[in-house]
Amino acid sequence: MNILAHAYLSNRHTELLIGNFIGDFIKGDPSSFRHHLTPGVVAGVRLHRAIDSFTDAHPNVAAVRDILHPRCHKYAGAAVDIFFDHFLAVNFQALTGEPLTDFVSYFYQTLTGNRALLPSAPARMADYMIRQDWLTNYQFTEGIDRSLKGVASRTAYPSGLDTAIEDFTAYYDQIAMHFKYFWPALVEHCNETRASLLASL
Repeated sequence: MNILAHAYLSNRHTELLIGNFIGDFIKGDPSSFRHHLTPGVVAGVRLHRAIDSFTDAHPNVAAVRDILHPRCHKYAGAAVDIFFDHFLAVNFQALTGEPLTDFVSYFYQTLTGNRALLPSAPARMADYMIRQDWLTNYQFTEGIDRSLKGVASRTAYPSGLDTAIEDFTAYYDQIAMHFKYFWPALVEHCNETRASLLASL
């Protein structure tokens, strides 16, 4: 899952949200002194990794990767993450009971208000994300295409992500169906994982 899902699944817990947001930037043991993270932020990094592991292993996600593999090959998972954030964004109120605009405003304000907790690389990404309003724009094909091309520009090898919007539109209904079945399972898994992580603080 991509940024919107990771943020929402932090359940409005500030340190979990921060850790979830920076999760891809933290290598190795997040509790290591070299990372200088608070226990709550460490728990957020662990939640991020639990979300990624569950997502990667889920059959509905695998089915979408198979659809995208001819174009994106090993980068198909990155496309799935972005596509699934689209379906979360367009169905956000129905799935969460909260307007997308309200949650996005909360998320951006939380990152801005806790910028001191962000390492330099995710802090720069947060600035750009907020300025370009990525999460609101996940609702729209143009926003998804922009995200795909942004990731494509940073891959070491040709990824196919720069044209993956073609598969997004061609297989839209199939991808939406797989997201529909996947999302409740992910929410249930995160509720259990989050409770365990918070209990250990």
